[in-house]
Amino acid sequence: MAFDPGAVGRAFSLHRFDESLPHLAKGVRWTVVGYMVLEGADAVRQTCGETLESLQDTSTTYDRCVTAAERDVVAVDTVARYSGPNGTTAVASCDIYEFSGEEITAITSYAVEVDPGDAGSQPPPRA
Repeated sequence: MAFDPGAVGRAFSLHRFDESLPHLAKGVRWTVVGYMVLEGADAVRQTCGETLESLQDTSTTYDRCVTAAERDVVAVDTVARYSGPNGTTAVASCDIYEFSGEEITAITSYAVEVDPGDAGSQPPPRA
């Protein structure tokens, strides 16, 4: 089966890390704009593990997932709803993956919390 960079990027964006982490380049750089920059596959793997751990008691549904893929660049636009013990939140995000061959060399992620009832609106005020 031929390598599909779109499927790899989509898997990462949907938190199916077991499908995407094997494709990380050793020197991958993940920029979460306005939040953090991770350098190296080990740092990315660790953060992905922490993400899965933090979502253990949470139900995640995707209201939107659109993938635009070329051979060397993939963009995945999602709106995710997270329901857990502390209520429901929603996040609109876009992840851009840069590939060299079958390896992800860079990830740039943009994310913003949105109103869970209307993905185009600001989130409700926190109590």
